[in-house]
Amino acid sequence: MKTLETLQKLSKLGRILSKIVRIVCLVGAIACAAGIISLALFPDSVKIGNVTVYGLVKLPENISAGTCYTALAMGLILCAGETALARLAEKYFMRELTAGTPFTFDGAKELIRLGICAICIPLGTKILAEITYGVMAHLMQDVAKLDPGDAVSVGLGVMMIVAGLLCRYGAESKR
Repeated sequence: MKTLETLQKLSKLGRILSKIVRIVCLVGAIACAAGIISLALFPDSVKIGNVTVYGLVKLPENISAGTCYTALAMGLILCAGETALARLAEKYFMRELTAGTPFTFDGAKELIRLGICAICIPLGTKILAEITYGVMAHLMQDVAKLDPGDAVSVGLGVMMIVAGLLCRYGAESKR
């Protein structure tokens, strides 16, 4: 039973970390959206009375507006995908803690699903970010080369799928 207690502690930690990642990514997505809106509405500054208020996004001299729009749009897409993935992980850990063991058929199924999502969501958002870059680079002037990175977690997804199969085997042997 000591191993089960350790698994439960790790699940609690996983739930907490998933929640933190979800919140941070959600804030990142909101900040990207606010940056796009601010850049669109206040490209340089706005004057209220005798006070000049600069936009939320101040463009450095060597970066074009097209590059900023593109980077913010790509960041929004990537943050939204990670927010969704972190929410799925958080839900898995909450259900595992409620069940009291990872060795249930529903838990194993959800862990396998989480593994598939850990592969597909980052891959999909990377592809979508690349498409966004291509479209915006075509439509806007002076867009610098931007790379969305290599956030595709195939190894982690495969490990989750294998762990899900092990949990399913544990559920079958508990019968």
